[in-house]
Amino acid sequence: MKSTLPLIPLASALLLIACSGEVTTNESTKQQSTVSNWHVDFFDGFDTFNPDNWQDQRIWVNNETQCYVPDNQFGTREVSNGSIKLKVIDTGEKRSCDNFDKHGKQHPDTQYVAGRIASKNLKEFVKGKWTARLKVENSGQSGMFPAWWLLGAQNNEPPVQQPDENVCWPMVGSGEIDIFEHHSDGGPDHYAARAIKSNGKCGDGDWQALMLVQEAKLDEYHDYSVEWVGDDVIFRLDEVEVYRLPGEADKLAEPFFAILNFAKINDSAMTANWVMEVDWVKHEAWY
Repeated sequence: MKSTLPLIPLASALLLIACSGEVTTNESTKQQSTVSNWHVDFFDGFDTFNPDNWQDQRIWVNNETQCYVPDNQFGTREVSNGSIKLKVIDTGEKRSCDNFDKHGKQHPDTQYVAGRIASKNLKEFVKGKWTARLKVENSGQSGMFPAWWLLGAQNNEPPVQQPDENVCWPMVGSGEIDIFEHHSDGGPDHYAARAIKSNGKCGDGDWQALMLVQEAKLDEYHDYSVEWVGDDVIFRLDEVEVYRLPGEADKLAEPFFAILNFAKINDSAMTANWVMEVDWVKHEAWY
């Protein structure tokens, strides 16, 4: 549910790391995720699509060219063999799209359809640790934009289902944390991890100040996580700390819900399958 899409080449983004936070491999923090103080309070292994955990989310943001569709239409959120596959599909002909932006404007006709699921109003948590095990085939194709991320539970973009969902992005209550986001402009086998820094106005977020670009073999399964430990927010790849945001934990202390989606951000032809396969998602609490 982002308001502006940052088109940041990989080489340029890598230069931002030094000024956007602290990358560390401190041994004590590496071990912290593996000790018994974390306990699982939500887990979905995707043996089925569980409506108690997820809802299809249809929304138009970032001038994306695909239309999000529900109920696995066109095979866009297939659950099989213990995983969920979120896909972008080229239907071959333009059709109407019932996705709207937060101002009520309808998405134009498009030939592309995709899957997007959210735990909005179903599984929402304050702090703790979120992890998903996932992989993305054929990364780096023009227009690819798969993501695993969190959004503040009072966000005012559709669907609005509760009276308190009236906070504009990225103000407190509608904050954003991107745990895994692959933007194909930077080429294959990399992803971004970040928190969006609010500049204090609706629609005004800084994408780069709190961002890491990390190399990874995206066509292999990895565990991508974010956790709140003390005063800090820590991002991990396969349980190894890759990025730390010192002092940001209490700035991001609102309830968050999780989103998994695969978007398409231009009209480039799709040259191979676009699939983000998610093995499982979990949230853990610290005690």
